[in-house]
Amino acid sequence: MKKSLVICAGLCAVIALTGCGKSKQSAYRAAYDRAVAAEAAENTPATQPVQTQVPVVTPVQTQPVQTQPTTTNYDNVHLRSESLQLINGSGLKAYSVVVGSFTVKANAEGLQNTLKEAGYDAQIAYNAGKSMYRVIASTFNEKGAAVQSRDQLRSKYADAWLLYNN
Repeated sequence: MKKSLVICAGLCAVIALTGCGKSKQSAYRAAYDRAVAAEAAENTPATQPVQTQVPVVTPVQTQPVQTQPTTTNYDNVHLRSESLQLINGSGLKAYSVVVGSFTVKANAEGLQNTLKEAGYDAQIAYNAGKSMYRVIASTFNEKGAAVQSRDQLRSKYADAWLLYNN
């Protein structure tokens, strides 16, 4: 019984190893040759010249644009109104652009230093009611100038907002 089992196992192994037929390498070689031939056919120029029609384009005529002086109304711009105490800086005016609010004074001082290195007259003010340190990048007497400054600062500080100091 053991002999027949060993003989069957050996016979199965011989059939498995020799029964594969052709090598798969020839199939891969044939596919590669077809791909090379297709690529060569794509790269060869066409035997007939391609004729393209060029559309006729009429030149654009420009007319002078009449400009009217623009007046911007800043009445609808949102403001927060808070009573602040100046901690560090040269002084606050009526309208300020706030770029950061922190509960920790050291974080506010870090942002203030970053703004000063960028050329801003950055200041720190404290809102005692909310226990927040406000980092102010610029301060103005006029609302329109503050809005323009805020819009410029939003390219780097997306959450910049306007503050009216009571």
